[in-house]
Amino acid sequence: MTRPDSSGTQDMLRGVPNIQLARQWLAERQIEDLECMTCDQAGVARGKLMPAEKFFNAPDMNIPSSVLTQTITGDYADDDDNFQHDPIDSDLILKPDLSTLTVVPWANDPTGQIIHDAYYKNGDPVDISPRNVLKKVLSEYDTLGLRPVIAPELEFYLVKPNTDPDYPLEPPVGRSGRSESGRQLYSISAVNEFDDLFDDIYDYSEAQGLEIDTLVHEEGAGQMEINLRHGDPLTLADQVFLFKRTIREAALRHNMYATFMAKPIEGEPASSMHIHQSLVHADTGNNAFSDAVGAPTDLFYNFLAGQNKFLPDVMCIMAPYVNSYRRLARNTEVAVNVNWGNDNRTVGLRIPMAGPEARRVENRIPCSDANPYLAIASSLACGLIGIKKRLTPPPAHNSSGEDLPYGVPRGLLEAVDRFQKCPELTEIFGSRFVGTYCAIKLQEYETFMAVISPWEREYLLLNV
Repeated sequence: MTRPDSSGTQDMLRGVPNIQLARQWLAERQIEDLECMTCDQAGVARGKLMPAEKFFNAPDMNIPSSVLTQTITGDYADDDDNFQHDPIDSDLILKPDLSTLTVVPWANDPTGQIIHDAYYKNGDPVDISPRNVLKKVLSEYDTLGLRPVIAPELEFYLVKPNTDPDYPLEPPVGRSGRSESGRQLYSISAVNEFDDLFDDIYDYSEAQGLEIDTLVHEEGAGQMEINLRHGDPLTLADQVFLFKRTIREAALRHNMYATFMAKPIEGEPASSMHIHQSLVHADTGNNAFSDAVGAPTDLFYNFLAGQNKFLPDVMCIMAPYVNSYRRLARNTEVAVNVNWGNDNRTVGLRIPMAGPEARRVENRIPCSDANPYLAIASSLACGLIGIKKRLTPPPAHNSSGEDLPYGVPRGLLEAVDRFQKCPELTEIFGSRFVGTYCAIKLQEYETFMAVISPWEREYLLLNV
């Protein structure tokens, strides 16, 4: 498998100062259509496809406010004291972020795509928009003279096409003509089974400016992990948002599905989205987690303590579906606690081996199915609370954490309840986002409870 030369010209645009340069960029590539999109609560791209010329005539566009309150099934939650539907479903205004303009490399005809931010008619940012939620958290750090830096690691499965949800998923067939069996952790030959697919993923990513750092085969059959290079949290959230779509499209081209379900296959390892986090001083760019002699700072411990204390309260964001909690099993590669330790993968907060300039905290709690904007925002919000409250973490846990008790909620209902009852998080996210998000999660739970599972038919049908 060959990796594209990263020094080549990417068909994407960063830092566009005006609409005229965007028009020129599209004309040079003969792009006639644009996908104008925003991210909903589930991480799904919502928006409109329009001719490029129409976009330039009116770059702002309207969408119904209900787009940002849908469940993953397309339903809507019931109104309550914290979440009220707009009774007339009035419009929100989507404004393009021109720095996100890039090509759609898998499209049959030359097509561009651009991410939009949502605003109310009075010009205020929509407080329940996931991208705006992340921006709000980052602005809190800005007031402290700090700039977060993150690097996400994203796990996913490749599976055979599955058109009937009653049938379990199966690993795909590689170039050898056989499906995987057994554990293939970090196997080069297992990755090479899908050379053509990964060539397309690299090509698509290069065209969009998505900066892949490494690709490895994870432990599960057909399970892969791609690490993105560290950088600005908003930019990296945009990249994960686009990257999920990219992998799915590339897989379809090779008659496979790519899934980011947390636990897609019974008996196989689950999929995570680990988030490496550090803070730098905005004025100097120096790592705020290390002092002048390379020792950990009080800020490092404050941030760590905030994550230790409050990550369980944002679990409904980091594990957003009923399926997500199937991932949280003891004696697996998944940490089910929020302890911290040095180079310890059995705890939820790992401090990787690194020099003082690269000191960071790896949050191993989030699932791969989490909305990237919200997962990054909630993780950084927990650290922010620790900094503001000057919290102190417990001692490092540098032995195996596999026998530690569960330190996170075991199910979605418990997780939603904890999020709703945490005043510190409500202060950061705002009551409208908390109420709306929790109402969506509760409605999804009710939809799930309406389905009778194979387990119930297997063990209850003739036995009770």
